[in-house]
Amino acid sequence: MAANFWTSSHSKQLLDPDDVDKVQPADVERGITKEEFRLVKIHMSFHIWRLAQLVKVRQRVIATAVTYFRRVYTRKSMTEYDPRLVAPTCLYLASKVEESTVQARLLVFYIKKMCGSDEKYRFEIKDILEMEMKLLEALDYYLVVYHPYRPLLQLLQDAGITDLTQFAWGLVNDTYKMDLILIHPPYMIALACIYIASVLKDKDTTLWFEELRVDMNVVKNISMEILDFYDTYKIDPQRGFPEDKISPVMNKLPAKA
Repeated sequence: MAANFWTSSHSKQLLDPDDVDKVQPADVERGITKEEFRLVKIHMSFHIWRLAQLVKVRQRVIATAVTYFRRVYTRKSMTEYDPRLVAPTCLYLASKVEESTVQARLLVFYIKKMCGSDEKYRFEIKDILEMEMKLLEALDYYLVVYHPYRPLLQLLQDAGITDLTQFAWGLVNDTYKMDLILIHPPYMIALACIYIASVLKDKDTTLWFEELRVDMNVVKNISMEILDFYDTYKIDPQRGFPEDKISPVMNKLPAKA
């Protein structure tokens, strides 16, 4: 593990927002728009979360898996790397990296249980193991991911507002439905979530933020992005998008061989 975020491979891989939202040429050819690209990433983040609940892994494993998933598609197309297979494979890889290993056969079992008769989501152990090798290459073997959770707890303690922990933690969880982890340092995401929580819960943190000497424009911009997400995407927190919204997009992707 890198000693801290700024010396880590994660910090060196932070991207501009435009690079994160870029639809790969092969996907453009299949008629996938930038908005549909976002929908697939949100949908499959829910897929990872639901599968993770069944195999019972820590939140950190889920966060790492979603980060891998989103990072892959800044480099590879969904046409070439089927998101329905990439998602569980990211969870498998993240569980090993975060030392909470989930066996591939268990993932396969729960995928079949979760997705029922939908053949497009059904995979075998060998599919996951083969995709794992491809993902390692796509990620350039950079597997260390720093998350906002630890700085969130430290900052809440410092600000003396630990009573906002549950609310702010929930906001951090929701940031993984966006690409923020690929763009901003984790502590800035944590600060944005604290800023939102303090405003919504009527906690005056103005002086505390001033003493931190952070760029409040960045904190507020991240906060606005999170709030805009809530306004734009009305998502069932348990089930994700309704089938009639996501199916037309997923059907643009090639059927598995």
